[in-house]
Amino acid sequence: MLEISHVSMAYANGAIKAVDDLSFELRPGEIFGFLGANGAGKTTTIKMVTGILPVKSGSIKVCGHDITSDSVEAKRSFGFVPDSPIIFDKYTGREYIDFLGDIYGVSAEDRRTRSAALLKRFSLEDAFDKRISGYSHGMKQKIAIIGALIHDPSLWILDEPMMGLDPPSAFALKELMREHRDAGKTVFFSTHILDVAEKICDRVAIISKGKLILCGNIEEIKAAQGDESLEEIFMQVAGGNE
Repeated sequence: MLEISHVSMAYANGAIKAVDDLSFELRPGEIFGFLGANGAGKTTTIKMVTGILPVKSGSIKVCGHDITSDSVEAKRSFGFVPDSPIIFDKYTGREYIDFLGDIYGVSAEDRRTRSAALLKRFSLEDAFDKRISGYSHGMKQKIAIIGALIHDPSLWILDEPMMGLDPPSAFALKELMREHRDAGKTVFFSTHILDVAEKICDRVAIISKGKLILCGNIEEIKAAQGDESLEEIFMQVAGGNE
């Protein structure tokens, strides 16, 4: 579903390594948590996975498509929710979703059905025909989530998705992530909220200073570390290192 192989990214003419020889794979039918302190390299990695930043060292494949050499097909395979929703705010919510539906070739019937169900989940029906410029941060986050799912992607990528969401919306998001996984698809998300990761992830990767520190099944990691909580394990292997 997603293959990251020996990927590195450096800044300041190579003096600062944001990502350092990173390799791991995501499988169909799992929620995969990407964990690390601020500056660990999570967002840089996600930007390379999504094609926002170029992959200069190593390779990334999304559903078998190389993000560099086959970028259009790779991008068709995923939906992406960034850490800060940057949306065409002169559009209404409906116009924005229709715009994305057109890009991904989603039929009018499918986009109506999918958007109606998602709007209801996030209690956003009344704002759908209002301009996004008048949305709160949380509302923009919700319309970004709906837009990322409108083409029913095989891989759903989220960077700190809980930021700005109220408790009912955060609950709805976690339900959607589980449903996506249960449909045989994959969720890849970064988060600082370790108790959320512990509850919903099947596997996690922990990175520190761009390097992979731990990767695996949550229960297996906890058993190997003496059945401690994910938060305690994180603090031992990556806490305070940034």
